[in-house]
Amino acid sequence: MYADMDAASSSANTSEDSGADFSVGRTSPDGSPLFNASYSDSTIETRFTSLSDLLPSDDASFSQVRRSNLPDILDPTTAAGVVIKNICFIGAGYVGVPTAAVIALKNPFLRVTVIDRDEFRIRRWNSAHVPISEPGLDDIVRLTRDGSKACSVEAVKSSLAQRIGARSSKISIPARQPNLTFATASSKSMAEADMIFICVNTPTKVTGIGAGYATDMTAVESVVKEVAVNAKTGAILVEKSTVPCRTAKLVQDILDTYRPRARFQVLSNPEFLSEGTAVKNLLHPDRVIIGSSNTIPGRRAAAALAKIYSTWVDRSKILGTHVWSSELAKLVANAMLAQRISSINSISAICEGTGADVHEVAKSIGLDPRIGPQFLKAGLGFGGSCFRKDIGSLVYLARSLGLHEVGDYWNQVLLINDLQRKRFARKVISRLNGTLIRKKITLLGFAFKKDTGDTRESVAIDIIRVLLEERPAEVAIFDPCCSVAGIQSELENLGGHDALNVYADPYQACLDADAILVVTDWDNFRMASTPDHTNIKRPQSPTDLTSSTSTIVADRADGFLNLSKDQYLPEPPCPSNCPECAYSFPSFNTEEHLEWARISYHMKKPKLVFDGRGILNATEMEKLGIRVEALGKAESGFTLF
Repeated sequence: MYADMDAASSSANTSEDSGADFSVGRTSPDGSPLFNASYSDSTIETRFTSLSDLLPSDDASFSQVRRSNLPDILDPTTAAGVVIKNICFIGAGYVGVPTAAVIALKNPFLRVTVIDRDEFRIRRWNSAHVPISEPGLDDIVRLTRDGSKACSVEAVKSSLAQRIGARSSKISIPARQPNLTFATASSKSMAEADMIFICVNTPTKVTGIGAGYATDMTAVESVVKEVAVNAKTGAILVEKSTVPCRTAKLVQDILDTYRPRARFQVLSNPEFLSEGTAVKNLLHPDRVIIGSSNTIPGRRAAAALAKIYSTWVDRSKILGTHVWSSELAKLVANAMLAQRISSINSISAICEGTGADVHEVAKSIGLDPRIGPQFLKAGLGFGGSCFRKDIGSLVYLARSLGLHEVGDYWNQVLLINDLQRKRFARKVISRLNGTLIRKKITLLGFAFKKDTGDTRESVAIDIIRVLLEERPAEVAIFDPCCSVAGIQSELENLGGHDALNVYADPYQACLDADAILVVTDWDNFRMASTPDHTNIKRPQSPTDLTSSTSTIVADRADGFLNLSKDQYLPEPPCPSNCPECAYSFPSFNTEEHLEWARISYHMKKPKLVFDGRGILNATEMEKLGIRVEALGKAESGFTLF
C-alpha cells in the first residue's frame, strides 16, 4: 500500500448518499484538469488535440485512426475481445445498489459485487432489513442475492390483452443462482473486477473555496486511488456518481500516477434515477448515456458497457458520447428540470397577488406541445440530494470560467427555490396573526418526496427553521415512512429545540394543532373519496420491505412474471440480538388515507391547513370545517369580478 492509503480510505465513506462532510479535498473546477497546462499524456481527447497525440507510444497502429473511423459502440463487434464477467460497485447507496441489482437481474451470467466501508449498511443489505425504501428494490435484491427455486408462474398479460379477454399462461422458470453479493472487503473485489462502477458521495462543499456550490471530490479521489492500487490492468472504470465536467481527466491522472504502466479506460455513465421510481427508471430508462474517450480502446470499453445494458434496454435508447459531454449532460438535465420548478413557483407568487390560480395557469401552458405538463406543478420546490447539488456545481463551473452572468442565471433557480419555502412559512405566520407563541404547528411529511424515506435536503428543514424564529409552543412532525430516529438525526442540524417533537402517529401529531402543514405529497395524506375501513392491512416497517405477496422477477414487453415469497431461497438469518427486528414500528397503516374528519375534530379554530403540495381538495375539506390555504392561489376574501 502507498503512504496516504489509510488517510484516504478513512475519509471515503463509499456510499453516494453519505452525510459526511468532505470539505477538505480536491474540488472542481479550481482543482480540475481544466486548468492544467498540458493534456498530451492523456487518453481523454480534447477538441484541440489530435488522436495521435492522445495514444500511447506503443499503440502506433492506432496513430492514423481518424475520429470518423472509430467503431460504433452499438456495433456488436466493437466489444470483441473485451470480456466482462465480474462487476464491482463501490458504494451501497441510492445509486449503487439499485443499479447493481437490476444489472444482476438482467445479466445472471455476471457476478456483481457491491462494496462499502459502512459495515452496518452492508450488514443490513445482507439481511431482511434493507436500508433503503424504494418500491420493488427489495424484491430484486432478494432474488439476485438469495436466488430462487424452479417454478411455473402466471405471465400477466398487458392491459390490452386483458381488455380483449386474453388469458394468462403459465411459464416455467428455471432455478436461479445468486449473483449479487454485498461485502465490506474491497481489495479482493476490485482485483477481480473487469468493470468497476464508482457510486460514491459527491456532496457540495460546506467550507473553503466554492463553499455552497463546488463539488467535493474527496470520496471520488480516495476511491480512485484504491482502484489504481488494487484493480487489474485493463479494468474499465465507470463514473456513476454525478461529477463535474472533466472529472474523467482527474480520474485518469490519478490512475497514471499510481499505476503508470497499467491500462485503464474511464467511462461516464450518469444515472437518471428519481427516488421513489428508481427501479422503474432502471428497467425502463428514457436513455442510457455512455461517455468515453474518442480512442479505439475507449470506444471498445463503451461498447462492453452498452452490451450489458442491451440485455434489456433497446439499443435506440443507448447513446454514445464523449466522456465530458456525458458528465455535463447529467448536470444540465437536472438544472433544466429544476428551472421549470422554480419558474412555475415564481408564477405562483404572482398568482397569489392577482387572484389567478397557478394550477389553471400550469394546465393551460402545459397543453402547449413545446412546453408540456411535466414539472409545472407549483409547490414547495425541489429538495433531495440531486437538484441543489448539481445546479450549484453548474453555477461554480460557469463562474470559474469567467461566465458570471451564466452563473448568476442558474443561481437564480436556487434562490427562487429557497424563496418559495420562506414564503410558505411566512404565510403560515401571517395567517396566525403574525405570531406563533403558545401555538402548535404540525408538519405532515418530512421526506423530500413521496415513496422514499430519504430526508436529505428536505424542504421541511427550511420551513421549520423559519417557524422556530417565532418561538412556537411546539412543532410536531410526522412522516409515514421516515423513522423517528432518522428525523431526529436531521433535526440536530437545527440545534437543540424543546419545541421540536417527532411522532409515530399522525393523529397525535395533529392533536390540538393551530395549523397543519402538508410538506410531502404522500398519497395517504389525500382525502379518500370513499373511505374503506373494512380491509385494513397490518403495516410493514419502512425498512423491512420484504413482500408477502408477489414480486417482479422478469419484465417483458407484454407484462410481468410473478414469484411468490416461498419460491425464494432462504435469506440470511438475523442474529438473536438484531436491532432492526427489535425495533417497534408505528401503528399507523401506511396504506390507508388519513381521516381528516377525525383530525378536524381535534384541531383548534380556525382549523387552518396549509397545502404545500397541492394534493388536498379544498371544497371537500371545507365541509369538515377546515380552511385550506394553498400556494399559487389568492387568500380567502380576495375579490374576484
